[in-house]
Amino acid sequence: MSQINALQAVNAALAQAMAEDDKVIVLGEDVADREGGGITGATAGLSSRFGDDRVKSTPISEQAIIGAAIGAAMAGYKPVAEIMLMNFTTVAMDMIFNHAAKLRFMSGGQTSVPLTIRTLTGAGWQTAGQHADHLEGWFAHAAGIKVVAPSNPADYKGLLLSCIQDPDPCIIIESAGTLFIPGEVADDQGPVPLGKAKVVQEGTDLTILSWSSQLVRCQMALPALAEAGISVELVDLRTISPWDKETVLASVAKTGRLLIAHEAVRNFGPGGEIAATVSEELFGKLKAPVRRLGAPYCPVPFAKVLEDAYIVQPDDVVAAAKALMA
Repeated sequence: MSQINALQAVNAALAQAMAEDDKVIVLGEDVADREGGGITGATAGLSSRFGDDRVKSTPISEQAIIGAAIGAAMAGYKPVAEIMLMNFTTVAMDMIFNHAAKLRFMSGGQTSVPLTIRTLTGAGWQTAGQHADHLEGWFAHAAGIKVVAPSNPADYKGLLLSCIQDPDPCIIIESAGTLFIPGEVADDQGPVPLGKAKVVQEGTDLTILSWSSQLVRCQMALPALAEAGISVELVDLRTISPWDKETVLASVAKTGRLLIAHEAVRNFGPGGEIAATVSEELFGKLKAPVRRLGAPYCPVPFAKVLEDAYIVQPDDVVAAAKALMA
């Protein structure tokens, strides 16, 4: 067992996957050691260990990165493409949405695209409106691509290993608010199944469902809720698409109340799909309407005071939970 952070877990997962399978390659801006091992250092040491032919620093062109990765995947490789920031995936949306996500379907199952896209995002670092959006809802809306959002180092490693092994395209969202929080990771940590949520804490009064950086803020709210006498069942969704409907419905059936919290904008956010499904499936069993927390319907602000107001804070989670219990 080791105490490592999420970045170290990503590096360990990539090293393990590359050592086990020489078809695993890494490409993206500045990912090789001579350019610093990526913007966060997540790929540091890999090109020195596995060679420049398997860890390729690319030009500053998201379309070229994803286009080359799709071609490599169709040719039998398992590329891990780094798009430096999630907002920059928008430059390559044609490649991701119209090609990677649809090729298996449009080829009648003859062509798989075992592509993994790693990308960084998250508010709280004053990177402003073009660098910090959580866009998981966009990709979850695209049939054919799996969307993954870890919250802790063990899941970063395990879920990334699963993405690399998956025969279909996956996008794994690395949120800035989770990168430097240490956690215990087993030395033999293997793949964590995609599409399977995790019950972080069991409870009886209220289910709180979250993922990625917002899951961390929900954990920060738990002591205040316990002090208020509210027994919370906290569920980490982990995979946004396909989402673990069975675990979520079982939890809400037990507690009768659901609070969904995510860093993505609330309007048209992934919480809306989950809320609708829970309301349809458990109508008559709910003790209160499903409640959602998310960012306001505006770009991520640059000013620190506005950015703090933009993010769903632990106090917001506490207030919403108490309102559900009222």
